[in-house]
Amino acid sequence: MNILTKEVTLSSNQAARNIFGHHDQNLRLIEDNFSAQIIARGNIVKIKGKQEDVNQVSKLFEELNKIANNKDALSTKEVEYAIEMSKEGEFSLNEIYSDVVQVTRSGKKITPKTIGQKRYLDALRKDDIVFGIGPAGTGKTYLAVVMAVNYLVRNKVERIILTRPAIEAGENLGFLPGDLQEKVDPYLRPLYDALYDILGPEKVEQFLEKKIIEIAPLAYMRGRTLRNSAVILDEAQNTTREQMKMFLTRLGPNSKAVITGDITQVDLPSRKKSGLAQAEQILRDIAGISFVYLTNLDVVRHRLVREIIKAYEAIN
Repeated sequence: MNILTKEVTLSSNQAARNIFGHHDQNLRLIEDNFSAQIIARGNIVKIKGKQEDVNQVSKLFEELNKIANNKDALSTKEVEYAIEMSKEGEFSLNEIYSDVVQVTRSGKKITPKTIGQKRYLDALRKDDIVFGIGPAGTGKTYLAVVMAVNYLVRNKVERIILTRPAIEAGENLGFLPGDLQEKVDPYLRPLYDALYDILGPEKVEQFLEKKIIEIAPLAYMRGRTLRNSAVILDEAQNTTREQMKMFLTRLGPNSKAVITGDITQVDLPSRKKSGLAQAEQILRDIAGISFVYLTNLDVVRHRLVREIIKAYEAIN
């Protein structure tokens, strides 16, 4: 067995500290995932082990070095993702993290966190209709809302319309207290949460009052023409074929539509076929329409969410 030793020089001691993490926890994480020994002195990293592992680890440090000077200490989640990508093959962390889409009200820069998210954002910029399909926790809805806000503040559109089909996931909305709006508002809460994070509650409420932002069940879209709008259909796996066609044909001049969903979590009655599944089959070859597929590698919630998704995929 050939043992190889290779050195990587990081750009600065600060970059090294950002990469290594608190008490070198990121170094230990990298060692646990490769058959290689890592010795760090200042900004010099010496890697010793089998040739394949040494080459992967050196490439990993080179990629981490590209982003380390522009970030605080890299989080465990970021390093875990970088490790996974290094095992998959070619990747560029700098390309991902340098794409600042929007800045939140607290000054936080919103960037893609995975290659899948970067491809999704690129599609949102390029095409007028984009389908974002993938499991929970991949940022499908959040990034769609971020892009919609970005279009609004740059005067690319005049309003944002967010909608969901009113299908209950094993629960009955009819038994909730209040009028129709009070029943539906909790169901649309994830859309409100994304807006609050980016714009702040006061600005969101102002935009809602002025109808610059509209959040409504899908049934409210029937008969309308949506002009100069960024339109998001969330939980689209729960649309019927008829509802999906109705929604897509609402799009008017100077508008963009994003349709997000997870085809593994359909809550429609068994006799109903998902409009999202049908759209995949009949629209994929139309120019100007993109389908972007996110996977468990793009999950940005708790690391266990990724493992849960993988476990369920294994039994299907």
